[in-house]
Amino acid sequence: MYGDAAAKLALDARRAQSLDSITEHHTELVSVILREIRDLYRDYALLREKLKLSTASQTPDTPESSPKNLSGAIFILQLCLRRNKRVLLAYHRLRAKKIDNLVWLAADSTALPSSLDAHDLDYFRAQSSLISELNGTWAEIDLAGSIEPPKDLFVDVRVLKDAGEIQTEYGVLSLTKNSQFYVRLADVDRLISQGYLARLS
Repeated sequence: MYGDAAAKLALDARRAQSLDSITEHHTELVSVILREIRDLYRDYALLREKLKLSTASQTPDTPESSPKNLSGAIFILQLCLRRNKRVLLAYHRLRAKKIDNLVWLAADSTALPSSLDAHDLDYFRAQSSLISELNGTWAEIDLAGSIEPPKDLFVDVRVLKDAGEIQTEYGVLSLTKNSQFYVRLADVDRLISQGYLARLS
């Protein structure tokens, strides 16, 4: 029945929306919906032609070819077409937003999830190159930083994983596991988001 595949995809997208990770791309389901859209559009075009012929002819209408029935069928096909297109657009927009988050959070492209397909990887690379260009132009601004102003300039942090040494405005910090520091949030914000450090305050 028309719309069943789109309903499945919408339910899966709704479930995936609450997950932190990106799920596998439903290529087969998307292909089914695209075929359905082509079939619906073909039926829509045929019914439009029948409606033109029916309104142009002076012969009495059969119940199936009456303008009222044809208009109703065309309306239903239009609704099905629009719903399928909206579901596809919403599903791919959700995937694009998740990939955008990956781009901003990923320190390097080697740690990409295996659930990305070839089109997702192309999008990821394109977004990464755009951000690299912006970072090159605005090197003095940390574009990946939070847009929320910090409540505290300095925070207590505990090192969860060895991260080596980092250069800060106040000197060099050696980040060894289980050590604690009182540092400027701007210096360690990226390491906190990557899971090397945890805030204590």
